[in-house]
Amino acid sequence: MTQRDIIFVANEVNELGGVARWQALMATLFAERGHRVTIVGIAPPEVPMDLGDNPPFATVTLYDERPPGRWQARTLRSRANLAARRREAARETGMREATERLSRIFRAAEPGALIIVTQVWAMEWVAIADTAGHPVIGMSHESYEYSRGSSRFQRVERYYKDVDRLLLLTREDADLWIGRGLNNVGYMPNPLPMMPEAPSQRTEKVVASIGRLGHQKGIDMLLDAWAEAAPKHPGWLLRVYGSGPDEQALRQQCTRLGLDGSVEWAGQTDDVAAALRGASVFVQSSRGEGFPLALLEAMACAVPCAAFDCAPGVHEIIRHEEDGLLAHPGNTTELAHQLGRLMEDADLRDTMGERARKNVQRYSPAAITDRWEELFAFLER
Repeated sequence: MTQRDIIFVANEVNELGGVARWQALMATLFAERGHRVTIVGIAPPEVPMDLGDNPPFATVTLYDERPPGRWQARTLRSRANLAARRREAARETGMREATERLSRIFRAAEPGALIIVTQVWAMEWVAIADTAGHPVIGMSHESYEYSRGSSRFQRVERYYKDVDRLLLLTREDADLWIGRGLNNVGYMPNPLPMMPEAPSQRTEKVVASIGRLGHQKGIDMLLDAWAEAAPKHPGWLLRVYGSGPDEQALRQQCTRLGLDGSVEWAGQTDDVAAALRGASVFVQSSRGEGFPLALLEAMACAVPCAAFDCAPGVHEIIRHEEDGLLAHPGNTTELAHQLGRLMEDADLRDTMGERARKNVQRYSPAAITDRWEELFAFLER
């Protein structure tokens, strides 16, 4: 097997969240196969994720602080704003310096190297850098429909249209981008982050949620669903793991709904397997997702999932009525019903939990890394 230089370029090296977790996992898997791996972040993280003491990959961050956005003069008066013009000149100088540093990293890589741009904002620097002839793989870690609601949609079309391969997380998302006229599109699912030897025994009356307490993860909708489900299932606890900008508002909503006695705010956890072993049901209430690692982890721990079917990645991971239950996006009454089915039926929990642990192994790290190796070899031809 060819040993390569593999260079990830991301918004940040280790911003707390799913993309950084995926990135660190893939960097480790590639390093274990003998590749020389570097993760380049454009800016430092706002909320850093611990990469451990001695990660098997190098890390570089191009800026000491997050660079400002591009300034555009939209009126005659704004064109005369000298302070803004000086700031824009400084931004452009900083971008040239950062891009030259990135170019030096690419030039230093051996022939056969690959550049993997994990987030489209980072592609703005790669697009003007000297990639030294190395193939560039661009990635979008969210569903087509969710990206349509943001500026990232236009950036994907602009910055990824000429890369050697644009990877989505599912065939369904890839087909939608092909429908937009992109002819360089493929797909690559996320690998299973873990397969613990000891799964959950599903004996605790606990429903677990794990994720950032922000708008995307929809914990506000989860609380609305829990307000319907909890009174019908006394003794059950909703344990919410995570932190984020919406935490105070969510706690206030919890109190308003009279749920303080059945909701536990558990904060961030560094031991996801232990958190899941202490649960009998997992719930995901996101407004948008890509290929959520949290679902993979819950299923690996034999914890059956109830989730909003908010992205192709969700219904590809969960086989509805076989190893988990899905609800229409945003339908909190339906999510409450699916949670209720799992809470009140131990046999259903056990059957779906065991099937989930078996079925999710189709995303084993070895299988997904093999698919990456095949892509690398194809792009080298």
